Amino acid sequence: MSDTTAVNAKGIWKVFNEGLANEVTALQDVDLTVDQGEFISLIGPSGCGKSTLLRVIADLTDATKGELTVAGLPVHEARKQQRYGIAFQQAALFDWRTVRRNVELPLELAGWDKAKRKERAMELLEMVQLSDFADHRPWELSGGMQQRVAIARSLAVDPPLLLMDEPFGALDEMTRERMQNELLRIRVETGKSIIFVTHSIPEAVYLSDRVVVMSPRPGRITDIVKVDLGDRNEDTRESEAFFEAVTAVREALRGRTGNPGSTVRARVGEV
Repeated sequence: MSDTTAVNAKGIWKVFNEGLANEVTALQDVDLTVDQGEFISLIGPSGCGKSTLLRVIADLTDATKGELTVAGLPVHEARKQQRYGIAFQQAALFDWRTVRRNVELPLELAGWDKAKRKERAMELLEMVQLSDFADHRPWELSGGMQQRVAIARSLAVDPPLLLMDEPFGALDEMTRERMQNELLRIRVETGKSIIFVTHSIPEAVYLSDRVVVMSPRPGRITDIVKVDLGDRNEDTRESEAFFEAVTAVREALRGRTGNPGSTVRARVGEV
C-alpha cells in the first residue's frame, strides 16, 4: 500500500445481529480511498451508516466483510500503533482532570514520561489557542473551547489521520463557523488527513476536498463531489463557487447526478 494512502476500504459490509430476526445491514459494499493530507466529509440521511463507517475505520466495531487498511496497516494494527485520533460530537472530557491533563491522557496511555507529556500538551494547547486555560477544568470552558481541547487531545500522539464524528453539531452557528476555520488552520499546520461526518451540506463543502454522499440504509456510496475552493476565508461562503458546490451535493443527495458511484465535479474556482 502506498504511503500516500491514509485509508483504503474495499467491499466493506457491516451487518448487525447477523442471522437473527433483528438483522440490520448498516453498510453495503463500500469502497473508499482517502489520500494522505486529504479532507473527506461523509454526508447522508440519518441512519445511513456514516458514523458506522467511521467506527469501522477506527476499529471500534469490526466490518462483517471487506478489506480495510489505515496508513497502510491492517485496521487492528493501526489502532494499536495509534495511527489515528478521534473527536466525537461530545467533547468527552474528564471533569476531574485539568484541561492540560485531559490532553495528556493518550500520552499517559502510551507510556510517555511526565515532563514530555506536559511539554506536548502545552504545545497542542498553544496550537488551539487555549494555553492560558491549561489549569482550568473542562466545565469552566465554553462548548467551543471544550471541542478545541478534544481536538488537541486527538492530536496528542501526532497521528496521520483524524476521525471526526459531527464534532460541531451541538454548537451555535457562529461558534460552529469559528471552529470550522480553526480546524482548517490546524489541518494546514499539521498536514493531517481528516474524515469528517456531518449532516450539514454547507459545512461539508466549506471544509472538504471531496464530499462522499451516502444512501439511506443500507449505506452505500452513491456519489462523490469534488470541491475546489482554494484557500478558505470569510468571503468563501458568499462566493458563487461555494453555492454551486452546495447545489451539487444537494442534488447528489437527491440522486439527481447520474449513476451511483459516479464522481460529480462542481464547477468551482478559487476564491
